[in-house]
Amino acid sequence: MPAQHDIESERELWNTYAAGIKDDVFDTGPVFRWTQYADHGPGAELLGSPASALEIGCGAGRAMAALADLGVKVTGVDLSPVMVEKVSERWGASGVRIRCAEVLDYLSGTDETWDAVYSIFGAVWFTDPLKLFPLIASRLNPGGILAFSQPPAIPGAYGPQGMYKGGFAGRALYTYRYSYTPRRWVGLLLRSGFESAEAAVLDAPTEGHIGTLIVTAKARRAPRH
Repeated sequence: MPAQHDIESERELWNTYAAGIKDDVFDTGPVFRWTQYADHGPGAELLGSPASALEIGCGAGRAMAALADLGVKVTGVDLSPVMVEKVSERWGASGVRIRCAEVLDYLSGTDETWDAVYSIFGAVWFTDPLKLFPLIASRLNPGGILAFSQPPAIPGAYGPQGMYKGGFAGRALYTYRYSYTPRRWVGLLLRSGFESAEAAVLDAPTEGHIGTLIVTAKARRAPRH
């Protein structure tokens, strides 16, 4: 049976998560990193040199602000109105645009295109890739980049996996995370219309700690005439 996403329930889950974020997270400056470890791994260079970028599942917005500081026209999309309000208050003056929407609805309903689309432990982790990737490919400019990061799959645990809101008591608020091997991620991207794709797990800075899956894909270039 496929994953049974309930968007309103998921919105409530992410509202609860956003409400619990400490204010000091929004007091820190812009930073762009793909991993869960400070000063570890690549930075925004994985996106190439985009003039425009879209972050799907923008969270606290620090990566968007970092790109805006580099002169990139940045848009962020998040499902949680609580998070969007916090991000707008903190980073709105930096020039970023923030939209409150479900990512599949947003991408299917806009005519805008971007040079780069990215997700840092964000919407790619929580959205069916067979629905998401073709939409992203359609909204990228020719030769544009999709890049995302998230924890690597636990060996043997692949596909959609249910996740309850913290703890196992109270109302049954849940979402799904999508986990695959690097090879499978590449296959899903190529199947969705991307010209090329690469995926690998970057080891943690401490041996034996959880690494980071980092995936990049390039949209097809415009045909030559």
